[in-house]
Parts: sequence; structure tokens; C-alpha cells
Amino acid sequence: MSVPKAGFVALVMGFALSVVAPIPTAAQVPVLLVPGWFDTERDMAALKIRLLGAGWPSDRVASVTFEDPTGSNTDHALEILDALDDLRARAGADEVDIIAHSMGGLATRWYIMKYPEHGVRRAVFLGSPHRGTLVAHLAWGGGRGEMMPGSPFLDSLNTAQPAPAGVEAITIRTIVDTRIVPGESATLPGVPNHELCCPTHAGLLRDEEAFDLILAFLEAKE
Repeated sequence: MSVPKAGFVALVMGFALSVVAPIPTAAQVPVLLVPGWFDTERDMAALKIRLLGAGWPSDRVASVTFEDPTGSNTDHALEILDALDDLRARAGADEVDIIAHSMGGLATRWYIMKYPEHGVRRAVFLGSPHRGTLVAHLAWGGGRGEMMPGSPFLDSLNTAQPAPAGVEAITIRTIVDTRIVPGESATLPGVPNHELCCPTHAGLLRDEEAFDLILAFLEAKE
């Protein structure tokens, strides 16, 4: 019995789509990449490429570029809200994971604290100054004062919510980080911490061992 030409074409196209666009696994929750002070989505490109190579579909990985990359974390948190809403809608998912670098971790934590229905399942903090950094004296913009050790912003964040509520999280830091001083500021109470030797602060975004830790965490069974 022969198959009509139109039916044959539809059959072949359906098969092709099933090969090139597989249904994401439960482990491949959409991921939002949040850059640090003065950075943009271009600085997160290496992580995005690795995630795509590990099997995440392109519509399940997104990056934020803040309108003012050196601005206040409270403003950045609102932009994270919009980016997460867009990613969830595009991916058709209820939950999203976040990988945040440097000051982006502070905006992420502020977002989680201010929005109880945050929709974040897991968060990875790469070299984030959770208790501030002395290097902030060399920075500028709204984020400068907020990254100062003992700043009102950090006091409010760390007193109200020292660890992101309702979110599984890990911190990853490098022991030669010259941007986060003191280095212990990159840890959070009650959150598993991983110390690496010896990528730079920016090198955490490209480091193979750091990505292996991220991948194992994101894909771990609940």
C-alpha cells in the first residue's frame, strides 16, 4: 500500500522534529543567567554554550542584561522578575533555576526575598559578595554602596533572609578571588559551599570544574 506524497512528507517532518527537538527531561529546568556588576549577557556566554552542549534546549536558557549594569540591586531584582516571567512563558515551565555571578547574586537574593512566589527552584551563586567586598570602594553606580561591607542593603538582606527561602542553593568561590574581599563573603550560612583552585573571579564563568559542580547540582534528583 503506497503512502500519499503529502502524508509521507508529514511523516518525515514529524520524525525530523522528534530528533532535533527532543522533549526536555525533568532535569533540564529552564535556567536564567544573571551577570555581575558592570557585566552583560555576553559575559555569561560561556556558561550558556556549556548548558546548550549539555542538552538544554535554546528556549530554556536565557541571560539578563540589566539596563544599568552598575545600578542598584533592587532595580535589578525587578528586571530579574520580568526575565523569569518571559523564560517561564517561553519554556512553558512553572519553575526556573538561576546561575548568578558576583553582584548578580545579591539581586537574585533580593528578588527571592521580595517575591515569595518567586518560582525559583535552585540557585547557584558564583563569587557573590553576600557580606560585601572591600573592592566595592573602587566601583561606581548604585551597586557600589550596596556592596560595601555593613551597608544598609546588605544588613537588610542578611538579617531578613540570610539564605534564600524556599530555594535549594550552593555557593562556588575561588580561593584566589581578588574581587571578593574577604573571600569568606562569597559563602552563605547553611548553604553548601565549594572552593576551587584557582580560576579568577571572572574565570569562574568559564572554569570546567565549576561547570561540573553546576551541572551536578542542577541535574540532581529532588
